[in-house]
Amino acid sequence: MDLFLRRRALFVLSGLVIISSIFFYLFLFRPPSGLSSTKIITVKKGMNLKKVSALLEEEGIIRSRHLLIGMATLFRKRNEIKAGEYEFHTKMLPTKVLTILIKGQVKRHLVTIPEGYTLSQIAQHLEDLNIVKREAFLQKATSPAFISSLGLSHPGQPGSLSTLEGYLFPDTYHLVREMAPEEVIRLMVHQFKKVFGTDQQSQASQLGISQSEAVILASIIEKETSLSEEKPLISAVLHNRLRRKIPLQSDPTVIYGIKNFDGNLTRAHLLKPSPYNTYLTSGLPPTPICNPGKDSILAALHPAPVSYLYFVSKNDGTHHFSSSLVEHNQAVWKYQKSKKNNLTKR
Repeated sequence: MDLFLRRRALFVLSGLVIISSIFFYLFLFRPPSGLSSTKIITVKKGMNLKKVSALLEEEGIIRSRHLLIGMATLFRKRNEIKAGEYEFHTKMLPTKVLTILIKGQVKRHLVTIPEGYTLSQIAQHLEDLNIVKREAFLQKATSPAFISSLGLSHPGQPGSLSTLEGYLFPDTYHLVREMAPEEVIRLMVHQFKKVFGTDQQSQASQLGISQSEAVILASIIEKETSLSEEKPLISAVLHNRLRRKIPLQSDPTVIYGIKNFDGNLTRAHLLKPSPYNTYLTSGLPPTPICNPGKDSILAALHPAPVSYLYFVSKNDGTHHFSSSLVEHNQAVWKYQKSKKNNLTKR
């Protein structure tokens, strides 16, 4: 009788082992579905393996949460799941799913930062795309300690930066959702440094300006024109005025200094004192007014060899440039005469 019971117990145990092996094989080497369906799964910071496994099972990414936990435990990877946004499909093997989670192979998004965006606009754009929170981004981009850690200052140049306005290079980046703001900022500053390298620093020195002054000039050029061929001409006007100590009289700088600007620049705005009102204050504004692209940076460092001191919009996206006030006033009358409260610009 004892022998019979032992044989029966052995038979049952063997059956259980075979069934478990088959089930485990099906879990490891067969996807949960024969149909391919893409699923986006977000693993929040602080989510444990139990919650992650339950979410994956619920979304049809794996067959069994318990076996995924068992597999992670077996491989000693229970605490190595990375937070982030993941893209899975239902024909993916669970071993592949676990590997992706452990390696943190999160979904990346192509994010384009347009030339001329301000720091505030970049922060809002990134929040709209769920990359980072706006306020967290702005806090880091204006943190003296963090800015200092980026190594943007150079020997012989005055002062330290109070903001990263102007140094967040406009480009297309591969970003992931819920990134730390400092990670995004470091990527953008790295791109800026690639564009504003040793040669550009040398050229700025030859012009008698610092890197920060070059970036301020580039930001004004960026806002004054979108045409690459006009940027060196705008640059020439700015450099010529600075040399002659003539106020820059740049509308975009005034606008930057107006809180909650409604799109309508008035005479009252031009008469209101502000560090950014270059109608009333000589020299450059205290900071860049946007984040300039490569063409504007190069134009700031390579002004055209012309004597222009003035320019006025021709209302077709281009500008008329003049060397004398008489010629400029004639151009203003020609191109702006239909406007009320006509102002002699620049």
